[in-house]
Amino acid sequence: MRALAFALVATLLAACASTGQPDQLGRRNPLVGRIWSVADSRFVTEDELFERLAARRYVLLGEKHDNPQHHQLQARVVAALIKAGRKPALAFEMIDEGQGPALDAFLAGKPTSAAGLGAAIGWEATGWPDWVLYAPIAEAALAAGLPIRTANLSRDGVHAVASEGWTALAPERVSRLALTTEPSEETRAAMSEEMRASHCGLLPDDSIAPMIRVQRVRDGLMAEALAKPGSDGAILIAGNGHVRRDRGAPWYLALLDPAPATIVSFLEVADGKTDAVAYGKTFDNRLPFDYLWFTARVDDTDPCERFRDQLKALGKPMKPAGGS
Repeated sequence: MRALAFALVATLLAACASTGQPDQLGRRNPLVGRIWSVADSRFVTEDELFERLAARRYVLLGEKHDNPQHHQLQARVVAALIKAGRKPALAFEMIDEGQGPALDAFLAGKPTSAAGLGAAIGWEATGWPDWVLYAPIAEAALAAGLPIRTANLSRDGVHAVASEGWTALAPERVSRLALTTEPSEETRAAMSEEMRASHCGLLPDDSIAPMIRVQRVRDGLMAEALAKPGSDGAILIAGNGHVRRDRGAPWYLALLDPAPATIVSFLEVADGKTDAVAYGKTFDNRLPFDYLWFTARVDDTDPCERFRDQLKALGKPMKPAGGS
């Protein structure tokens, strides 16, 4: 595998994700602010959704990382569950196992405010959108004494899994997450296409399989973070691709705990697209979530153009690099 190319792509994509501004594009789309229930084939109210979520052990909240509205609404969900008497743990895709000791040290002080959490875990160095966007979610959790958990591979772990495969993981984790069971041909093809598209067609072909392997492990770790005992269920904050029921964290969560899980995907509207069901085209012509909560868009900038500009600025063309 072209390890350097893989690392560069991962770093630049995270950087690209942090460049959006809250422009509120598409706000006149009639879907904005509405919540579509996939199972009921109808829109539901916010209160109706919150009542349903309060009855679920696990709640997974998908997002577009750089959309502030998504994080504001996630914080509202967390607050609603707390108000309903729930005390779930809160797991973040954005906080990885390598940051675990720093997170534990911060939480050991039993803070009731999220002030200082981002700095304590080195958030600025991770490439995720600004901590200020995610702070309201953590603020709601800490004010109620909810535990916060890591839910991702460390950077070292990513490189190890990409280059070494399952041998980089503890055998019991590989078994627990059924990682040696290969996805169906259809699923693997869909994941491969998703990898190519999300990386603007710049991935070397021999990077696809290792990145799918990393994706599967990351989804498995998110499931582990949710199923970890010692709390009143759990909430996951993650990208929409990680919370899809057909092959994301919910699939692995079902291996660990059969308790009910509900998925809410926060989606940006597209111009002229006013049929909720039509948004399934983005997800292999299906809606692998339980609810779609529609919001305005951050911007209309082609992320691939931003990505190519970053590569050019770095002066590092995407070429094969040494290493496994």
